[in-house]
Amino acid sequence: MDKKIKYYLDRGMDYDMAKYFATAERTIIEVIPNNDYTLTLKFDNDEIRKYDCNDLIEKGTVFEFLSDYDNFKRVYLDESNVVSWDKDPNIDSNLNWSNKVDLSSDTLYVKSIPQDLGKMKL
Repeated sequence: MDKKIKYYLDRGMDYDMAKYFATAERTIIEVIPNNDYTLTLKFDNDEIRKYDCNDLIEKGTVFEFLSDYDNFKRVYLDESNVVSWDKDPNIDSNLNWSNKVDLSSDTLYVKSIPQDLGKMKL
């Protein structure tokens, strides 16, 4: 086993996350909402991946408001290239941080599914 992967495993990460951090962190450069509550993500290595948000959107969670597709499709990359949504689009989330929900770019990479570039258009 690679020493770097072992380093992260020894710190409590699961194998997929340890492998991700041992090889290279990725930055999301584009996000597109899909009608089926998935996100198409383009990373800085030109990799296209799809992340399913359906399991996040549950009653009583911070993501509940995304069950309204009009809210879901307002996804954006913030100034740190983090996938984000503003709960209320009329409030500046830079001034009121509790207005924004976001997803970790690292988790999105590890938990998303690579897409066939021949079939994808961004």
